[in-house]
Amino acid sequence: MGKAKLAPVPELTIPRLELCAAVLAVELSELLTEEIDMKIHKTTFYTDSKVVLGYINNQHRRFHVYVNNRVQRITQSSLPDQWRYVSTEHNPADHGSRSVAAGKLASTTWLCGPAFLLQPESTTPEKGPFQLINPESDVEIHSKVTVLTTTVSTKHLGSARFERFSKWTSLIKAVAHLRHISHSFIKSREETSCAGWHLCKTSLTDEALSQAEHTVIRCVQHEVYSEEIKCIMAKRGLSSNSSLHKLHPVIDENGLLRVGGRLAESNVSSREANPLLIPGKHHIATLLIRHHHVAVKHQGRHFTEGAVRASGLWIVGAKRCISSIIHRCVTCRKLRGREEQQIMADLPAERLQTDPPFSYVGLDVFGPWEVIARRTKGGQANSKRWAVLFTCMSTRAVHIEVIETMSSSSFINALRRFFAIRGTAKQLRSDCGTNFVGAARELKLEPPKPGEMSVDSYLLNQRCSWMFNPPHSSHMGGTWERMIGITRRILDSMLLQVSHSKLTHEVLITLMAEVTAIINARPLVPVSTDPEAPLILTPSTLLTQMFGVLSPPPGDFTKDMFKYQWKRVQVLADTFWARWQKEYLNMLQSHQKWQLIRPNMKEGDIVLLKDKQLKRNEWPTRVIVKALPSKDGLVRKVEVKVTHNKSKKTFLRPISECILLLSPGD
Repeated sequence: MGKAKLAPVPELTIPRLELCAAVLAVELSELLTEEIDMKIHKTTFYTDSKVVLGYINNQHRRFHVYVNNRVQRITQSSLPDQWRYVSTEHNPADHGSRSVAAGKLASTTWLCGPAFLLQPESTTPEKGPFQLINPESDVEIHSKVTVLTTTVSTKHLGSARFERFSKWTSLIKAVAHLRHISHSFIKSREETSCAGWHLCKTSLTDEALSQAEHTVIRCVQHEVYSEEIKCIMAKRGLSSNSSLHKLHPVIDENGLLRVGGRLAESNVSSREANPLLIPGKHHIATLLIRHHHVAVKHQGRHFTEGAVRASGLWIVGAKRCISSIIHRCVTCRKLRGREEQQIMADLPAERLQTDPPFSYVGLDVFGPWEVIARRTKGGQANSKRWAVLFTCMSTRAVHIEVIETMSSSSFINALRRFFAIRGTAKQLRSDCGTNFVGAARELKLEPPKPGEMSVDSYLLNQRCSWMFNPPHSSHMGGTWERMIGITRRILDSMLLQVSHSKLTHEVLITLMAEVTAIINARPLVPVSTDPEAPLILTPSTLLTQMFGVLSPPPGDFTKDMFKYQWKRVQVLADTFWARWQKEYLNMLQSHQKWQLIRPNMKEGDIVLLKDKQLKRNEWPTRVIVKALPSKDGLVRKVEVKVTHNKSKKTFLRPISECILLLSPGD
């Protein structure tokens, strides 16, 4: 169906004519919907005027009456999403207002419509939403008017300005200067040489500073304790809900609120008998506590509270307020702050495995000892020896190898001897000491000589991995650190029986072998007093396959146990692991220390980095650039940024080496 109308007189603008055509299209759609005896599911409207499309999609600007009425008529029967843009050459509606010869009418789009109607919807003309075309110059759109309102505050200059100061002395000096300037405006030039806004030393006399203190305190008291002051002036008792109820406050000749009490007849000064009242939750209370806390050289709450009271001040709720401020004091944290802690982490999987002994190994190097290298005519030449302690992470057995130097080649030789005796380990774990990996710069070992194998390449050939704990975190290697302590005590006892002049490399190796035997014979669980359980669970039980007197073995291996040696070995191994799981493993369940969950350290925290080689006052201040949470989401390792000679580096450190000074959230 097609329909055309003549343009009214006087002539309308092109946008208005296009808008009228859009209204006509909506009316035709309603007519067809009513007359056609079929259900129409979807209707699409096309126009070649983007100005009209902008009018229909408008949500923000207001139109004049003519355009507004017709836009409302269009949106009453259609939605903006139903409107599409079609170019003029593809618009068949133009044939109704332009002359076309009767013979050419069949070849136009007036009867069949444009070709894109027969194509998929994805190839249809441009869809909306459409924006307004030149809304600032369009005469049909109301000009945009912005209205600004200004609200004038009726509040006077109050104590809120005091929060801009971080020191009590700075606040008092600023108020003293303002008092002096205000007096210079009031007095005539004949009375004073000061005039206008200026700074001079005469405003910082003792009397001027004292008056400034009274001005600050009076301002705060009249804001916080306005109701109490009204009751005192009216000579009425204070409400029991007032925080000053038990202090019986009075007002002195300067209009300041002071503690009343029962010491008026005493010989002490009025400042001590009737101290000034300071609200504990106000900012000036924080400034006063910081001021006196610095005066007593950052001592504790008892010293600070005494200094505040001696200065003639009574802070309401002083104990809690002082404790809170001292807790946040950065200097106090530097002097006495404790290292950060976190709840004890879960044991690593390698400590809970029932693999063969020394499958998962923790190791460390300790020493040195001086031994006789060779004897000379004038005496003897001594050299140093170290020892590498290997401990099984699950059975807690140990193996000790003596090395001659701290080089990577000596360590590889010790590792080769250990693997030859105990078998190749699946994983090695150690700290980041300077004793293990020669090729790694971080570990600072001697580089391997030409032709020698590095630790990394040797472990790669053995299909063994090496894991390192963070630097300066000896508590994460307690498994082997404990064994080194036991080894030292046993060895010290042995060396008492051997003269230092007779300690040779061979004697030291022999002593280390005896120490290994003693340690591996230690009980893993408390020794039972039950006569029916005489056997002691020790690491050597599994290593030497000897229990002493065998108890009846479990399982089906009892048959022909002594006839077949391999069955006897299997019985001993099964007995060890059964008792290991029932008796030893349960001992590892509880947290021996670090039993509370602490707040996590986070990126941006400023910390004091512990350094055992320096005094505490010389410990460096660092910034955390990255927090590394464990599997349970708790942070036990952090990366700190160090700036030295304009170069920035990051180091991995445990939280036990950090003392929190300031957090971005504080």
